[in-house]
Amino acid sequence: MQTVNKEEIENFSKDAAHWWDENGPFKPLHKLNPVRVKYIRDQVCDHFGLDQSGLRPFQKLNILDVGCGGGLLSEPMARLGANTTGLDADANAIAVAKEHAEKQNLSITYLNTSTDELAQKKKKYDVVLALEILEHVDNPALFVEHCFRLCKKNGLVIFSTLNKTAKSYALGIVAAEYILGWVPRGTHDWHKFIKPSALSAAIRQAGGTPVALDGLIYNPLKDAFKMSATDLDVNYFIVAHNAAQTS
Repeated sequence: MQTVNKEEIENFSKDAAHWWDENGPFKPLHKLNPVRVKYIRDQVCDHFGLDQSGLRPFQKLNILDVGCGGGLLSEPMARLGANTTGLDADANAIAVAKEHAEKQNLSITYLNTSTDELAQKKKKYDVVLALEILEHVDNPALFVEHCFRLCKKNGLVIFSTLNKTAKSYALGIVAAEYILGWVPRGTHDWHKFIKPSALSAAIRQAGGTPVALDGLIYNPLKDAFKMSATDLDVNYFIVAHNAAQTS
């Protein structure tokens, strides 16, 4: 059984050259990136007892960025000191990510493969990031299982995705794709959105323990994203502790 959806890969691949265009088809990711990087930094530093005041607190950590695309999240992780691996099934995105990292003089390992294949190997990571990808895979429960299989015991797995609500349909699809034109039409399928309860159940089934649940909201007046402890209606994060060593 596979988690890679070829149609989804092809949909993103056609825009791969524009990953680093802040006003291009990946504009929303550029807008929310500073907020999610800070959230990850806070969660990881808290979990591993790292000094948040340092410029490179992740120096001793191996971090896997699943569905890395052009490297929008992998590069900040590398700058924070992590030994970073970016993973994506889209060969075009990986080519863009490698080229951009070289220009930034960043050492990042990029792999053109999927969790289906990588989870079969022995390599494990302190932190596994799977942000804005769960809504694009087939068999989400298996994908979650792969993420935990790739995580070391006592490590962290961090997911972010879209909730399955009327509000997420209105804002995540109608507004973002058809009114604001933030992302190309057809980027998202509401039927593949997942409720926090369903994702939490999949995490527990995979041997993980959810330890944090937070929303990500957009303020149109400030044209900016921010975290919310209560509003999970559209975008949300789940941080999970890998208490059991998976094989």
